[in-house]
Amino acid sequence: MIRINLLKPEKKELKEVSAVPVEEVKKAKKQLSIQQLAILGLIVILALYFITQRNALKKESNLLRIAKEEKSKLQNVSAKLKKLRKQKETFERKINLINELRDHQSAAVNIMDELSKSLPEWVWLTEITYRSKRVQLKGRALSNNLIADYIANLEASPHFENVNLISSSQKATRSNQFMEYSLTANFILPKPPASTPEKTTKKVKK
Repeated sequence: MIRINLLKPEKKELKEVSAVPVEEVKKAKKQLSIQQLAILGLIVILALYFITQRNALKKESNLLRIAKEEKSKLQNVSAKLKKLRKQKETFERKINLINELRDHQSAAVNIMDELSKSLPEWVWLTEITYRSKRVQLKGRALSNNLIADYIANLEASPHFENVNLISSSQKATRSNQFMEYSLTANFILPKPPASTPEKTTKKVKK
């Protein structure tokens, strides 16, 4: 009988077959480690980028918050300045009004004094209006001649000019008759007294 031994060749084939996957496994492990390192590096880079972006966003948020606070402060300052301007304008109007009233008060005293001086007998004043140096008079008199005398007296006064008769009409009551008149004139404020220079006294040395 002829015997054929088939075991040894099978072992050789098994050895040859088993030798190839070991090298491939090593290569695969090596490639896998490289890929893992690459992925780890990418994760580190992404983490650093995320941290950088987060810090930048936080910084921008802080700047935006500071800008909003500054804007709010400026708005408050602007509102206060606007309020102060309005108060200043109000005070200036009040001061101007007080000064105007003061001037009118002094003018009213002078006007009443000059009108009284020029007023003839049997002529009366019922209403006096003063505005912008213009005086409007209303009153009563016993005749037109007395009204004419009053106008002549006002024209002769250095404190009145452009005296004009506006109207003159006769009125009657149960007991008497009279003339009712209205006239206007420009009032000239008297000049303030000139200030006299102070006399300087020299000391005489003995």
